[in-house]
Amino acid sequence: MSAIEHEIASQPDLWPRARALATEVADALPAKGQRTLVIGCGTSLYMAQSFAVSRESAGHGETDAFPASELPSGRRYDRVIALSRSGTTTEVVRALARIGDAAPTTAITAVPDSPVARAAGSVVAMPFADERSVVQTRFATSALVLLRGHVGIECAESARQAERALVAPLPIDPARFERFAFLGHGWTVGLANEAALKVREAAQAYSESYPAKDFRHGPVAVCGPRSLVWSLGDTDPDLDDVARAAGSIAYRNDLDPLAQLVLAQRFALALAAHRGLDPDQPRLLTRSVVLSL
Repeated sequence: MSAIEHEIASQPDLWPRARALATEVADALPAKGQRTLVIGCGTSLYMAQSFAVSRESAGHGETDAFPASELPSGRRYDRVIALSRSGTTTEVVRALARIGDAAPTTAITAVPDSPVARAAGSVVAMPFADERSVVQTRFATSALVLLRGHVGIECAESARQAERALVAPLPIDPARFERFAFLGHGWTVGLANEAALKVREAAQAYSESYPAKDFRHGPVAVCGPRSLVWSLGDTDPDLDDVARAAGSIAYRNDLDPLAQLVLAQRFALALAAHRGLDPDQPRLLTRSVVLSL
């Protein structure tokens, strides 16, 4: 079993630990009503996007998600959350330095003794979810479970359904496709972004992601017989007909969205295997982006 296969399979066991940790570290996380910013890069950004929608939908207050490299100016926040698995991502360190004392900051990281942790006012350490792989899976989903748990969203059913997603046969043969589009709605837009990223990272395949109803506003034009359109969460079923009219295959299932992401992670690995690639050695990627300038 490759490192990433092991890490994908471990997610249902780690999510309850992450949920329990949310209660222990509640003082380091945004209180209800606080205006909150969540920053990250790559996968961490997509988890930030999912949490921002989840928090607002739960009635806990205005929440923004931005790439750490695109920190907004002129906005005031009551709490800033920085997501970084390795704790070494240069853009996150720089963003925290720029924020300084303007708002309380919390780093969520797998490595508590790291530059990001030292730059933040508070640290939520998740070493149990750290990974050997370059391609993130379990740290990201565990951090999202922790944050969603903090606003009262439980994970037990997600974990149960993820167990099913780990053992079920893949519903689609990845060898049939050359292009991939993942669609989401609400908090699953971030999950769709993450699913598309896993396909790019692990399998070097052309994949994209959109808020579901934006699919009709241009993206459908590049779909054809070798395209797969995969919907996560509560998206409009009519979009399946739009995809089929373009000659594409449309896919959706009724699993919990986090379990759907686990299935998409497995799909990315199967696509990598079909292409003769080692997902533990993704092209041009490293565990963390550390800039020299």
